Amino acid sequence: MKHKLTALITGATSGIGEATAIEFAKHGIQLILCGRREERLNALKILLANQTEVITLCFDVRDRQKTLDAIASLPVNFSDIDILINNAGNAHGLDPIENGNLDDWDAMMDINVKGLLYVSKGVIPGMTKRGKGHIINIGSSAGKEVYPKGNVYCASKHAVLAISEGMRIDLNPYGIKVSAINPGLVETEFSKVRFKGDKKADAVYKGYKALQAEDIAEIIYFTISRPAHVNLADVLVFPTAQANSTTVKKSL
Repeated sequence: MKHKLTALITGATSGIGEATAIEFAKHGIQLILCGRREERLNALKILLANQTEVITLCFDVRDRQKTLDAIASLPVNFSDIDILINNAGNAHGLDPIENGNLDDWDAMMDINVKGLLYVSKGVIPGMTKRGKGHIINIGSSAGKEVYPKGNVYCASKHAVLAISEGMRIDLNPYGIKVSAINPGLVETEFSKVRFKGDKKADAVYKGYKALQAEDIAEIIYFTISRPAHVNLADVLVFPTAQANSTTVKKSL
């Protein structure tokens, strides 16, 4: 009987995380859906329950103890995590460094960097014990280049890439794959969060076809479904209209 894969996905209540849960469910992967919004977690669980086994963990990745406790609380049939999708992340504000908001800086570093580390700390020991697993960290094109007013957000995503490379080296003896998926412009709630609900968010995706969350989810599934000897270590993906962080072809 073929082993049924189990995946833990953070930030599963919207965007790339939600789309990845939906994509994985199509392939019968058992799901641990994590997020802060319990109602959304429950709605997604109901949506996918007829395709695969699903449980939810409601916690904030910024809270170290609650994160570790939530992962430790998993029932036996969900405790062997084969795939970890470190997707939870955010951007707050788009300010030059001299006007930066300290709360925004804390939020980005706490979620994008420390939160990713806390979740990984809860999952990696099981993978090393079993000598297998696949960790996918969702980075950003902002982890490849710094753009005006991106300062701390770009720093947090550069950190995700550095952590991914460090993980890949340290976990190599255990046969654990580590991949970084780095999207450019993806049409999700991301800009609404960055601009704190301001109407400026509506203009971000106008005049061109941005990547959709489903596009990234398909790439994530492709990445985890490669043969055992193949690891897509670092993937950068843009919409066709985007050439780099500041060059986007828009129709008037």
